Amino acid sequence: MAKRRSAPPARTDTEALVYRWGPSIDAQLLDLALTHRSYAHENGGLPTNERLEFLGDSVLGIIVTEYLYRTHPEVPEGQLAKMRAATVSEPALAAVARDLGLGEFIKLGKGEALSGGRDKDSILSDTVEALIGATYLTHGLEETRTVVTRLVSRFLDSARTRGAGLDWKTSLQELTAVHQLGNPAYEVAGTGPDHQRVFTASAIVDGEVLGQGTGSSKKVAEHDAAEAAYAVILAARGDGGLNLPGVNEALRADLLTQQDSRHSPQS
Repeated sequence: MAKRRSAPPARTDTEALVYRWGPSIDAQLLDLALTHRSYAHENGGLPTNERLEFLGDSVLGIIVTEYLYRTHPEVPEGQLAKMRAATVSEPALAAVARDLGLGEFIKLGKGEALSGGRDKDSILSDTVEALIGATYLTHGLEETRTVVTRLVSRFLDSARTRGAGLDWKTSLQELTAVHQLGNPAYEVAGTGPDHQRVFTASAIVDGEVLGQGTGSSKKVAEHDAAEAAYAVILAARGDGGLNLPGVNEALRADLLTQQDSRHSPQS
């Protein structure tokens, strides 16, 4: 009889993670920040990190918003919003988590761990936000500001040129507005078990599906669908005179990446 596959448990030497993170974190808050809902459900309904994530999301937002406001006094509100979105996006926070080796420390349910949960952008980014919330409760805003600014510094530095390209839903809305196509709408469907959910989104413009995307979260699927729809409208109608720093460059880079992956030899 074949043995059932098992995933290694989360690392318990969290002092290694805290060393990489920076300041110490209250032990109970740290444990809570690393507890994913899949682990909590498998272990009798333990508290999860979702409340800390909620708090951390707000703390992260105010720190990044203030930084961008002070360092870019000439940039209008709309562009600042895109720059913030680029800095706190799921892919950006997941990259921070990978820099820290965070995935090894997250407490996951067996199914989630087996399905690659330790490297899912959605889980990694949510856990970073939970750690920010735990740091805020332990030390307050100023200490947390130091941590956040250091961890996301490379995204803050490139926010101005990458902002539009990483916020495709906003960019699509601006493009449809300039062409008088109305506001985009999104339809999202999910398939698969809870621990391995895959979402498919359709971006609908002027009553027509112009783009589709898939991802491990609704946010990612809608983001990809918006980018696809943006490319269709741009090809058919042009940019309508919009001057969005970074957006067309980001689109070209993504298209080139897709072409390379299609043309690469199969192993």
